[in-house]
Amino acid sequence: MPMTDTFTDAARRIFASRALAHVASLEPDGHPNVTPVWAELDGDDIVINTALGRAKARNLANDPRVAVSITDLEDPQANVAVRGTVVAFTTKGADEVIDRLAKKYLGVDRYPYRSEGEVRVTVRIRPDRIAHQPA
Repeated sequence: MPMTDTFTDAARRIFASRALAHVASLEPDGHPNVTPVWAELDGDDIVINTALGRAKARNLANDPRVAVSITDLEDPQANVAVRGTVVAFTTKGADEVIDRLAKKYLGVDRYPYRSEGEVRVTVRIRPDRIAHQPA
């Protein structure tokens, strides 16, 4: 897989689609935890959203090292793999971000799976290495 410093147009198209990304975070004991997530790009940063109290939220708050992969829905051989660092972890504006992602992935204006008392958090991931397949 060729490495680049920024996302190619093809990679941006994958992130703009409804393809799920997979986020690998590290548990406190060092074991990996992989979770499918909704994702979008903001420039060359990957933006995801989760709820406080979930394993990935705890892991990403405790250890900023992360890996993200996403595969093209129409061409399973086309994918992007990223090794990066969490550069922002905030509840500010997180409800708006999950609503925007719900619009992208579900076609609805408001995230329908909120739990009572749930606190959403937005995680911004800055890529350190980006690999594209095919080149």
